[in-house]
Parts: sequence; C-alpha cells; structure tokens
Amino acid sequence: MEIRSAKYLISNVKVEDCPKPDKPEYAFIGRSNVGKSSLINMITNQSKLAKTSGTPGKTQLINHFLIDNAWYIVDLPGYGYAKRSKAQRDNWEQMIADYLQKRTNLVTVFVLIDSRHKPQKLDMEFLAKLGEWGIPFNMVFTKADKSTQREVSKNSRDFIEKMKQDWEYIPRSFITSTIKFLGRKDILSYIEELNEIFKEQNK
Repeated sequence: MEIRSAKYLISNVKVEDCPKPDKPEYAFIGRSNVGKSSLINMITNQSKLAKTSGTPGKTQLINHFLIDNAWYIVDLPGYGYAKRSKAQRDNWEQMIADYLQKRTNLVTVFVLIDSRHKPQKLDMEFLAKLGEWGIPFNMVFTKADKSTQREVSKNSRDFIEKMKQDWEYIPRSFITSTIKFLGRKDILSYIEELNEIFKEQNK
C-alpha cells in the first residue's frame, strides 16, 4: 500500500466529538518524546503532517488524520510525562482511557517503545492496561538508527521476553527508523491487511 493523500482533520478532548466511527482507525501512542509524530510523518511520507517537537508532552489532544479518504491515523498524547501538574496528567489519562475504550472503529493501537532502552516498567504497565481493557495493540520499536543494530535487537528481544512472563500471545512488532524509513513498508502492509478485515466485517 502506498498513501496518496494524508491530511489533518480535527483535534478533540472528548471521544464523543471525534469523527464519525465509520472508517478503520489506528492510534499511535507511547512515552513522551518516543518519536510518535516523526513516525506518523514517515508513514504518511509528509514531513510536516504531525507536529514534531523536542519538548516532551507537546501532543495534548486526540488528533485525527484522514488517510486516502478511507482510514484514520490518530496521534494520542504521550504517557508518563512528569513535568506537568498532577491534575493535567490525570485529565490526559482519563481522555486517553475514554478514547481507547469507547472508540468503536479502533482497529489496533501502535504502542511506540524506544529501542535504545531496556524494558521500561511504564511501557509494561501501559500494555497491561490495554490487555485489561481488551484492546488490540502492536509494538513499534523506534529510533533504531540511534543505536547499534545489536543493541536494538537485544532491547527489543528482551522486551518481548519480559512480556512472555505475563502474556500468552505476543502481538506483531516492528522496528523503525524515521531517518532510514525502516519499518514503513511493513507497517503499511499490516494496516492494509487490517483495513480489508474491517471492510469485510462492516459490509
């Protein structure tokens, strides 16, 4: 699959105000500063579609992008960013929880994990929450160009091994680099598969 058009549509704080849930939707989330906006820009091949920033916690809303007039990418706020007030963090967490649990056309969540680090408790806790809610997800290991191939392989393998302690089924994972466009083709092929399944189920 190759994306022909991608455009920003709308930002919301309430799931009820999101676009009509009649198209397959893919949410992207991860720890603050994990490279979420850069990944969305790489996937859509548009350098300025999602706003990137070196400042963690920049994304504060549920941001919808319409792809080929056929499906949605959603950019969600990062989790675990401490340099905000507790009240603001609580609001973000509630907004994200509402969206993830109530959005009926959400096909899967791509959870971004920084491949430069060993398995992080915060990421594991977030995946556990998705499991508790019964929400399908996949892992995307980002910033593969920032470390050696050996280190990226080891960290991603260790993460999956740690998951196996609590999970019977391990979802598909992707290793990405926005600099080298690594992982783009695999993610788009996977989304294409899921779009077809969504279409069949919603005839």
